[in-house]
Amino acid sequence: MRIQRFGQVAALALVGSIALAGCGSDDNTGTGSSGSTSAAAASGDCFDGTLNAEGSSAQKNAFEEAAASFGSTCSGATVNYNPTGSGAGIKQFIAGQVDFAGSDSALKTEEKDGVVESDAAAAYCGSPAWNIPMVTGPIAISYNLEGVDTLVLTPAVAADIFKGTITSWDDPKVAAVNPGVSLPKTAVKVFFRSDESGTTENFTKYLNTAAGDVWTDEPAKKWTGKGEGKEKSAGVAEGVKSTPGGITYVEWSYAKDNDLGIAQVDNGGGAVELTGASVGKAVEAATADGEGNDLRLKLDYATKEAGAYPILLVTYEIVCSKNKDAEKGKQIKAFLKHFSSTDVQKGLEEIGYAPLPASVQSKVTTAIEALS
Repeated sequence: MRIQRFGQVAALALVGSIALAGCGSDDNTGTGSSGSTSAAAASGDCFDGTLNAEGSSAQKNAFEEAAASFGSTCSGATVNYNPTGSGAGIKQFIAGQVDFAGSDSALKTEEKDGVVESDAAAAYCGSPAWNIPMVTGPIAISYNLEGVDTLVLTPAVAADIFKGTITSWDDPKVAAVNPGVSLPKTAVKVFFRSDESGTTENFTKYLNTAAGDVWTDEPAKKWTGKGEGKEKSAGVAEGVKSTPGGITYVEWSYAKDNDLGIAQVDNGGGAVELTGASVGKAVEAATADGEGNDLRLKLDYATKEAGAYPILLVTYEIVCSKNKDAEKGKQIKAFLKHFSSTDVQKGLEEIGYAPLPASVQSKVTTAIEALS
């Protein structure tokens, strides 16, 4: 089974979730993930039942592809995903309203708003909750600027744009990092996520880390810069698409879907184009920030390594390491094995994601095998 992403998702959005079952569209375009579904069937991982997950809108398209290919072979399985945002997904998981959550930031281990997320999740699970990286979502600085096919931004210039300090595209600061480019005297129109967003948190981590003297605000899921708020990734992408001079931060998949310009980023090691390879290079440079099979990663947003694209997020599937419902635990394990498989991960690049690097994927495989 394949799903025509835009028509079907738009219809399902009316009821607030994306339901991906074993029967549906016969669209044969897509990611070439049939090898993974065959592997799922051969290993006996199919099940009859329903999984409900919620959270990051950044991984929506990736999750949709994985659930569709899983359902094409496992006809008795239905996997629902509600892309309400990372913050909402974590809250629903801790409240026991969903089987697992997707979040662009790992569970917090320090108190925020009276809650330590990792402790609250462990209390719900009755076992430690693990952060398992599954989707590598490059964050594109996307723009709509007629006649400008190539745009380079440094961390400082990007920070000035999103702070509202740079208000016209022909600003000398923009021109200085784009020699020879004819920049129009068009007003800069910033769009940001109005909902609490892991994408916002990761993008502001980048600005704060790589341009801390300009972007002094602490990283957060709630936007603190300037601009016009739009709900979710689809909202900011559409805002830029319909607005000359528009700019936003959004997942690569949404930038591609909307045919937006994508800026190259120069952290000091030369301008880097956003590609699967350049993102993979940055993910491989990440350091482990968790223990055992809790695979939280610490990304180096300030890296100056040549050819490494520095603005990215990793969406974690947040799961109970030992599920209170053993059968539900087996179902989650089966789906995540499929999601993390090599064929599915390779196919995700076609829709704007970067496959997990082999070094990370091997650890993910080990963690999933340890779920119970």
